[in-house]
Amino acid sequence: MRVDGPVGRAMQKMAGSPLFAKIAPPIITPIDRFLHKVTGGRVITSRGLLPSLMLTTTGAKSGEPRDVPLACVPDGDVIYLVGSNFGREKHPAWTGNLLKTPRASVSFGGEQFDVDAEHLSADAKAGVWPKLVEVWPTYDRYVERSGRDIRVFRLTRA
Repeated sequence: MRVDGPVGRAMQKMAGSPLFAKIAPPIITPIDRFLHKVTGGRVITSRGLLPSLMLTTTGAKSGEPRDVPLACVPDGDVIYLVGSNFGREKHPAWTGNLLKTPRASVSFGGEQFDVDAEHLSADAKAGVWPKLVEVWPTYDRYVERSGRDIRVFRLTRA
């Protein structure tokens, strides 16, 4: 599942850059939301490189549904999400939403289903981290650049 080859390596280098962290979220996220909606969940731009899903959380402050396209790491019956926020110094909003309301839904692999999210402890995260960076090695750069303890969640079907 690792992104290899010249295109994958180029994408990792670009995605790990501070410039990408600044410009990608306000551009790519709305495009992915739009494409996901108009294609009935079949298209998310990063899906060509990485397993991806659309996560719908409940806003921690608003209580409203919040959709966010995310790279993910499927592993048997669970799916892992990494709150890297492109290596920016703040946690992404969706992680705060899951901390407050761990029940969410995902659109993944042509299916829509509810999930329960578990914020991994430091030990549990350390155990799964090698698998996560095998899929997307840039996660290690995000940790270095962000200067924060990046949140990792395990999703299981509700």
